[in-house]
Amino acid sequence: MFKPFKGVPEDGLPNPQRYLAIATVAAGVTMAVLDGAIVNIALPTIARDFNVTAADSVWVVNAYQFIVLVSLLAFSSLGEIYGYRYIYRFGLAVFGVASLACAMSDSLWTLVAARLLQGFGAAAIMSVNTALVRFIYPRAQLGRGIAINAQVVAVAAAAGPTLAAAILSFTSWHWLFLINIPFSVLALWLSRYLPMTTRGRHSFDFPSAALNAATFALLIVGIEQLGHGVGNLGVPLAAFAGAGLAGFLLVRRQLGRHAPLFPVDLLKLPIFSLSVGASVTSFIAQLMIFISLPFYFQNVLGFSELDTGLLMTPWPLALLLCAQIVGRLTDRVHPGYLGSAGLVVLLASVLSLGLMPAQPGYFDIIWRMFFAGLGFAFFQTPNNRTLINAAPTERTGGASGTLGMARLLGQTTGAAFAAVIFRLSGDGAAREALMVAAVCVALALILSLSRLSRRGGRGRDAGRSPEDF
Repeated sequence: MFKPFKGVPEDGLPNPQRYLAIATVAAGVTMAVLDGAIVNIALPTIARDFNVTAADSVWVVNAYQFIVLVSLLAFSSLGEIYGYRYIYRFGLAVFGVASLACAMSDSLWTLVAARLLQGFGAAAIMSVNTALVRFIYPRAQLGRGIAINAQVVAVAAAAGPTLAAAILSFTSWHWLFLINIPFSVLALWLSRYLPMTTRGRHSFDFPSAALNAATFALLIVGIEQLGHGVGNLGVPLAAFAGAGLAGFLLVRRQLGRHAPLFPVDLLKLPIFSLSVGASVTSFIAQLMIFISLPFYFQNVLGFSELDTGLLMTPWPLALLLCAQIVGRLTDRVHPGYLGSAGLVVLLASVLSLGLMPAQPGYFDIIWRMFFAGLGFAFFQTPNNRTLINAAPTERTGGASGTLGMARLLGQTTGAAFAAVIFRLSGDGAAREALMVAAVCVALALILSLSRLSRRGGRGRDAGRSPEDF
């Protein structure tokens, strides 16, 4: 085995270390994203085993997602200070230990506590994964690396329920967590091939981390409460008011800081903020589609659970098939044009799903789902590349954390929107949810097109021609 390159890479890692490094990133991200989606299928079994209510069992999912959201930006700041490689390795170690603790849990609340710890590990992994990709790949091939990362995230999220069902059909829910352990060990061993990065000169801002956690915690509580019931708006409104106050104090504290934990410096860059907005709205649409379609297929069209799973597969399949093609195109074609074209295809596909005939055949659904996945792939990779390139090199951690926050915040909001629509409209809500998703895609398209006349960031890509962004 060759010796890994130990210095700080000027323009990507040499081969074959590059391939081993991106494999390490892919392994960690796969575990972190899968565990955010894979446990949902096992909740009824977990509730029976621990003799708790279904509502209580949902804490197994919420605890994980909650802690990831509130700690993601803190870990990205720590990555800038101590190096992305060390934070990533820390996340892998914590995630592996927490997975073992989850499998050994003897009650619901010990499982919830282990899931909180697992969420910390996942946050450390997801906060710096894109930052590492920027240093793994040379600038001219960055689109390929980001395409792999986006492909892994999308496919892992979509494949989670199917993989969970397969595991549960042969063994107990404990193996949903035990399978992480060998992958964690392998990823830790491979992590010696991750690139070293320059450490920041600033210190960690604990008060800002607390305000950031409070802001996003209250925001997510408000979104979740809004999704669970629209009759009593007191709790969500109070949560939103608290989030607004904490957010105001956070932003005021961040202004003027050299490397703020909450990236107000990056959000001042139009190309960056527009890319974040497009990412959030696209993920709102994605989750609304992924929640509404299974209800539509089963409750309205009468398809079985197996049929539903197969009909949902063309979306991640399209991502899998075209990811590297999109990555190579992103390195050659203006990402603004490429991403906007993808959103046009996604918008047309979502509208066609909502306007399907009363009794569509399998093929009627399959081609629409495939083109929706294709459009999403052609948007996501160029958008992510634009967002990362807009940040100065020393602020790559902040950009990487923001990218993860955009995805998680969009998915959480999309799930809440879908819940509200279903509460208001019952079984007929699937088509309405698809139309709202189409509106979100249209908004993402407007934001994406708004970037075409704007130049990039001030980092190592500053001064490049507009077509590079």
